[in-house]
Amino acid sequence: MSNHLSIAVVGAGSAGMFTALILQKKGFRVTLFERAEQPRTEGCGILLVSDGVKTLDHSGEPDLTTKMVQAGSIARQFHFRNLKGKTLNITDSELNDDKPPSLLIRRSAIMKTIWEALDQRCFKGGHTVIEVQQAIDQVHIEFSNGIHWSGDMLIGADGIFSQVARHIVPERKLNYLGDRVWRGVVEDKHGFCKDGDFFVYARAQGIYANFFYLGPSDQGKPMTHWGFFHEEPIPKNRSEQQAKLKEPIPEEALKRLSPDAASLISSTNHDQIVTNWSFDIDPLPTLVKGRIALVGDAAHAMSSSQARGMTAGLEDAVELSNSIQNHTEIQNGLAHYNANRLPTVHKYQKRSREVSRKTGRKQTGAN
Repeated sequence: MSNHLSIAVVGAGSAGMFTALILQKKGFRVTLFERAEQPRTEGCGILLVSDGVKTLDHSGEPDLTTKMVQAGSIARQFHFRNLKGKTLNITDSELNDDKPPSLLIRRSAIMKTIWEALDQRCFKGGHTVIEVQQAIDQVHIEFSNGIHWSGDMLIGADGIFSQVARHIVPERKLNYLGDRVWRGVVEDKHGFCKDGDFFVYARAQGIYANFFYLGPSDQGKPMTHWGFFHEEPIPKNRSEQQAKLKEPIPEEALKRLSPDAASLISSTNHDQIVTNWSFDIDPLPTLVKGRIALVGDAAHAMSSSQARGMTAGLEDAVELSNSIQNHTEIQNGLAHYNANRLPTVHKYQKRSREVSRKTGRKQTGAN
């Protein structure tokens, strides 16, 4: 396919930015639109599994994978504990020369590494999609700031609350998984986590909290990520949902953890904490319509139970860019992407939901 095609990517999260980078490296004319004024770097730490690290090799940018590994901590051991801190099991991470290691890494480090490899002139911040239209030979986008864009193809990478997705699958809706979730990054002054550690604190069924080492900060201080999962019904009113996301962890819930774990969470600065409700979406019947395609959470938002969310979005970027490049007609390329990718992400979503349903969440309320 001609690399003179004009392609819009909406959403500058990991999937959107990685898609834009690969398409740039293949010679396509890419514009990366983002609702926020600056690239999105919010979030705390993530476990980027080996398959996700391996996918970075397809970016077309030399040393991107090496830089990512250097920015993170190699996952070495998974410790499973009860709420009081008693060790139930320890599992070694699979490390071999045939596969890259899984990484414990800040989301901001991932985004910064991809951003620095990107031709940043493609980025357009402060653009919120309000309308999408397409004809046989082009796609047209209208943004809330009055800007219009027309081109050959649109890629929706605008996350779980995707505006682009509703133009492909209007019936797409969120499914509440049963938890309000707090995540934070904190200086680990007392060595709660060591290099390569991933701790899971489990209740009778499912995760109550997790912790893992992120490596040193820019100032050389040891940093640890934590996540806290509180099972509760979700308010039906959107404003009430948003208000509850500003609340701290309920004191009685935090007290159920061992004192050292609870103390680490309590010592976290408020601006280093991110709170959200846990959602996934039902598998979509298609990822493509006309000249529009979906990648990342817009296409297949799932729970964190399998640590496949970001990895799946990176894989989408590789599959989609290859499909576009290897077909002379846009529709044929997108059809190839859809046929190849849909069964894979459906498998990921099915497995993720199966594991989530075994964790005892009531999944009460609706969005």
